[in-house]
Amino acid sequence: MITRDDILKIAKLSKLSIEDEEIEALTKDMAEIIQFADTINTAVEDENMEFDNISNIINAFHEDEVIESFDSDLILKNRDGGEDGYFLVKRRSVN
Repeated sequence: MITRDDILKIAKLSKLSIEDEEIEALTKDMAEIIQFADTINTAVEDENMEFDNISNIINAFHEDEVIESFDSDLILKNRDGGEDGYFLVKRRSVN
């Protein structure tokens, strides 16, 4: 159970100012968050779960599929034709 004092202590540790009229709503919200976290912590792992670790990932890769693209001249016309068929990107100086 979250109390008013808990909320005030958390606010002080977080260096947050809280108005008195906010404390009740924050107490309720914090209790709901903690209840949700408890639900997650006590959840039983499904024994039939297919993605329990990286070695059991199914269909992680698929065949590449070549699809029709836009005409590069059409795309580059908005950039004055680009430079040698490519977009020109300014090099950023590193400070």
